[in-house]
This record gives sequence, C-alpha cells and structure tokens, in this order.
Amino acid sequence: MTDEGARVLVVDDDEALTDVYAAWLSEHYDVDTATDGETALDTLGSDVDVVLLDRRMPGLSGEEVLDRIRRAEYNCRVAMVTGVRPSVDVVELGFDEYLVKPVDQDELRDVVDTLLDRASYDDHLQELYALSSKRALLEAEADAGNVDLDGQLADLDDRIAELRDRIDSTTEGFGHDDFEVAFRDLQGRSQGSD
Repeated sequence: MTDEGARVLVVDDDEALTDVYAAWLSEHYDVDTATDGETALDTLGSDVDVVLLDRRMPGLSGEEVLDRIRRAEYNCRVAMVTGVRPSVDVVELGFDEYLVKPVDQDELRDVVDTLLDRASYDDHLQELYALSSKRALLEAEADAGNVDLDGQLADLDDRIAELRDRIDSTTEGFGHDDFEVAFRDLQGRSQGSD
C-alpha cells in the first residue's frame, strides 16, 4: 500500500500530543485524532488503515479499544504508542507494533509505513510479523532488565514456529522464479516507502 490516501487515527488522552502526532504525519497521510476511547471507536471506520493508540486512558483504556477493534474485525493495523513499559501481558494483546513514549517523528512515521506495508500481507504473515515484533520487544525489555521472561515465551515461540511452518509450506508451491519475483516486489515496496 502506498502512503497516498492512507488514513491514520491517532488516539491519546493528551490532546497536545495528538496534535503533535497529527502535525508530524499529516504531510504524508490523512490523519484523524481522538482524545478518548469512545470518540476513537465512533471515528473508526473501514477507511482507517492504521490506529496509533495510547494504552492508558481514562474511560475506555487503549486495551479495551484494541479489543473492540479486533472483535469488530476492522481491517486496520494497530500500534500501541504508550508510556507503559511492556511486560509478558502484551503477548495476549492484538496490536501489531508497540512504541514506548517518548517517540520522535521518524519513529512514528516508520511504524506507520511498516504497518501500511504489512496490510497487504496475508493474515498468517501479518500475525507472524506481529508476534515476532512482540518477541523482539520483550527480549529488548529483558535485556534492559525491565522484565523477567523466565521461560514465559514458550507459547509465543510455538505459535511463531507454527506460522513459519505454515508459510514455508505455502511457499514450497512457488517456483524459484515466482519466489524471486515476489521477493523483489516486496523489497521494492519497502525501499519505495523510504
């Protein structure tokens, strides 16, 4: 997916912060903002491609908004952009990426671009990327001493392995030339979005 015409919904109870994020992103995307969960859900529609969602908000929390987005089966990618450091509880949350505040303009734009690229992938590949992102996030937190994993990622690792096997068996049907063309296409899209 290209940036042109992509719609981003920024949700944070800090209105000044939603205004900053919107200003950073509006040159490249159509941006809507919401300062609470109810407004976010009212604003959300099939035309929203990416949601940037604060995790801790009064009223409906970001986790509750995320749960409602997934239960309603909106076809959008969601990045949590929050001051809450992640712990193993994030494995069960249905987000695609997780950024810990403060974030800068480049970081925010990069995550939106990444999620827009992933939107064209099939469901299994999207899930693999989301789970791999969660695993990398938790490993970084563990390396920094912020979370003790103590073998708590076994289920996550099993699901990642299962998805990789499923994707590998799907791609076995590709001829070598077909796979090369598909890879070049993906590579070209990711370089074109830089």
